[in-house]
Amino acid sequence: MSQVRVRFAPSPTGGLHIGGVRTAIFNYLYSKKMGGTFILRIEDTDQSRFIAGAEAYIKETLSWCGIDPEEGPDIGGDYGPYRQSERKKIYQKYIQQLIDEGKAYYAFDTPEEIDQMREKLKVAGVLNLNYNSASRNTMMNSLTLSKEEVKEKIQAGIPYVVRFKMSDKREIRFHDLVRGWVLVHSSTLDDKVLIKSDGLATYHLANVIDDHLMKITHVIRGEEWLPSAPLHVMLYEAFNWEADIPYFVHLPLIMKPDGNGKLSKRAADKGGFPIFPLNWTDPTSGETRQGFREMGFSSNALVNFLSLLGWNPGGDQEIFDLKALITNFSIERIGKSGTKFDFDKAKWFNQHYLKNTEIEVLAFELIKDLYDHYGLECSLELGKQIVELFIQRVTFPQEFASAAQFIFHEPQSYDQKVIHKKWNEESKMVLNAYANKLAVLSEINGDSAQELFQTTMASIQMNPGKVLQLLRVSIMGEGSGPDLMKIIEILGPVEISKRIQNAIVQFDQIKIVLP
Repeated sequence: MSQVRVRFAPSPTGGLHIGGVRTAIFNYLYSKKMGGTFILRIEDTDQSRFIAGAEAYIKETLSWCGIDPEEGPDIGGDYGPYRQSERKKIYQKYIQQLIDEGKAYYAFDTPEEIDQMREKLKVAGVLNLNYNSASRNTMMNSLTLSKEEVKEKIQAGIPYVVRFKMSDKREIRFHDLVRGWVLVHSSTLDDKVLIKSDGLATYHLANVIDDHLMKITHVIRGEEWLPSAPLHVMLYEAFNWEADIPYFVHLPLIMKPDGNGKLSKRAADKGGFPIFPLNWTDPTSGETRQGFREMGFSSNALVNFLSLLGWNPGGDQEIFDLKALITNFSIERIGKSGTKFDFDKAKWFNQHYLKNTEIEVLAFELIKDLYDHYGLECSLELGKQIVELFIQRVTFPQEFASAAQFIFHEPQSYDQKVIHKKWNEESKMVLNAYANKLAVLSEINGDSAQELFQTTMASIQMNPGKVLQLLRVSIMGEGSGPDLMKIIEILGPVEISKRIQNAIVQFDQIKIVLP
């Protein structure tokens, strides 16, 4: 096999969805596994759907994910240009070849005329309503017009397209490395438009020509392109490039979380999770949709998660950094059936990578979040303590700052259910005693805070479980949270004593009000 060359070929028609990101990842992993080349090609032949900023968004996404191409727009390479809109002359040369050889033809039909043709076929009981070998001879095209008539129409500026002349008696066979042999009869296919009325090549023509000229060895793309593959095979044959037909790999669909249908923006909105890797602002509506990055996902977590959607490495291992993904990746272990999108699993991956991030790195991010969003200043040492306190309880980095608000502020409210259930004179006596013992200390650590609490409870002969939750509520305002004794260490004995005394007053008032 010649050196592996793969391409990720998105269209700049909007924000890149995570399904596209997965396709890019699979292409990248395979190219690196095989010592090959990963190429970015921008397929912008559909100018009517072109969105300014979409190409830059694609590049930023790939860079954030750490899957940078070796060839592409603004990078260069031996097979450029890498934007299809800049390759118009190349396509014109090859489409003229097909026309000259009778493998493609000019078609002057208006959309209304095509609709009328289909309506006649429907009335006649014909099931196949395509513009194909059965209907092309009744239409206005260079197969039914003389050369002179064709020339006159073109010179007169009458709009036309160029269609592929699809054979009506061919069994088209091609091999997909995931799905095995695929067989399609040409009579089920239509004469696809290869050159649009604006003179630009369609995806089908440009795709095949570019893959050939760029020496692409493996076409790894989504399952939605599988129906187009027979046409692409026929185009390779029409150009006499049969020997260079690439290996096809059609990836399984990413399904909605319930498995009912393909993942969509609507399903993502309903499920409360992103579908874009980065924030994407719709240029028409101005609406910004949150991306995985801005939600707090690390690129490592997202790449790891997406890599396992449709690919099974075998065994129980789920955590793979990029290097391990490259080492373990194989096309043979890509599945055929759709794979459910599990956002909880995505968060699980993010939690893992968060827990394995250096504490100091997270502390600096926490310090910035505290200042930017809450106007609070925090030392690096305190930041590290807060991170260590919450590291097992958060999914995203920004949650540290919101979770740590009680460190900087006394509670403004208290868990009334806990107070109603557990507050009485006995528990009040215990909290008072513990607060008094803390008030005379200058510092304390988690172990000594625990020991002091235990001795206080023992001196009153009271079960610690009866008052421990009330102690937490007095300090945090809530009945559950991270290591309580570590919180006492962070805030210090004097601050804790003050909070308990203030809470006692509040608890008495709440108890009076509660029924």
